[in-house]
Amino acid sequence: MDLKDRIEQLTKEACVDVGVALYDIILKQASKGLIVLIYITKIGGVTIDECKKVSRLISEVLETEDIIKERFFLEISSPGLERLLNQKRHYVSAIGEKVQVTFAENEENVTAIGELKEVLPESIKIEFDDTVKEIQLTDVKKAKTYFDYKK
Repeated sequence: MDLKDRIEQLTKEACVDVGVALYDIILKQASKGLIVLIYITKIGGVTIDECKKVSRLISEVLETEDIIKERFFLEISSPGLERLLNQKRHYVSAIGEKVQVTFAENEENVTAIGELKEVLPESIKIEFDDTVKEIQLTDVKKAKTYFDYKK
């Protein structure tokens, strides 16, 4: 089992104990050491207290079992209002929400905002100005939920 898989296993166990769900894990190598970013979520949003509880549970195991051999920094937070859509389950959780997606079309990258309508095995359907467009997941360069701050 590689490092990310082991951290994911620990995080899922901690999330069950606290009553939240794992959204994503990102490992970033920095000059000061490994940065372990863990995003948790739940319906209605997560609290700072829940982030602290998950952090304590994970930290105890990481330090006790010496899973990460180098210096590391652990950060636990919610994915935020505008959360990245990296995995299929992220798209599924965003059905019915506004999304901003950058995708390849006719050898160009197009960025547009619309409502995510459906997630299919190999594609997503997004409604842009009363027109539903099917986009292959392999053509998606970047996608995130979109929050209109002007409203």
